[in-house]
Amino acid sequence: MRLLIVEDEKELRRSILEYFNNSGVDCESAIDYESALDKFELYDYDCILLDLNLPGGSGLDLLRILKRQKPDSAVIIVSANDSLDQKLQGLDWGADDYLTKPFHLSELSARINSVLRRKSGSGSNRLVFEDLVIELSEMVVYVKDEEVNLTKKEFDILLYLVHNKNKVITKVALAEHIWGEYADSSYSYDYLYSHIKNLRKKLVDAGSTDHIKTVYGVGYKFKA
Repeated sequence: MRLLIVEDEKELRRSILEYFNNSGVDCESAIDYESALDKFELYDYDCILLDLNLPGGSGLDLLRILKRQKPDSAVIIVSANDSLDQKLQGLDWGADDYLTKPFHLSELSARINSVLRRKSGSGSNRLVFEDLVIELSEMVVYVKDEEVNLTKKEFDILLYLVHNKNKVITKVALAEHIWGEYADSSYSYDYLYSHIKNLRKKLVDAGSTDHIKTVYGVGYKFKA
């Protein structure tokens, strides 16, 4: 999972980053309106935590721009303002949830998991695709009841491909989703090719259909 934290409060931002990084989540942060807007336009995230009161602009304006550009993005508003009107406005403009500060980080994690389950069309922590079973909370994959030992990057790639099944995903989009702002052309692509090769081999060796199809010169498709 890739998470973007849009928050100007230094200690809160640090706490969230530390909590999720220790849980194995890839996190990035933005501290103001302009830097958040740049990241929205350049990268894709599984979930965005969005403060409303930011230096340089309004979080609600960012929400409106994001939902216009990437309507399927998962967004959780985090705000010290608990006014009903603002909550309703944020939800009306496309936010998936609204969490009032202060909050426990465990509650934030539960809210993120809940939103992502809804986005994936699943009401549970389990995602099933033909002969694959993906346990989201445990980050474990099974093929015909046999556990497949995947690295975190392999798991992230598989989850991204499954969520975008039957769509052609460019190698650029996949590399940026996995490495974000650290993606760097040939360096990332070499690692991407290696991860895809290893992921495909592990799934097939466990008895899965080879769902990962190479679209030559473009990227990959996870095909039913």
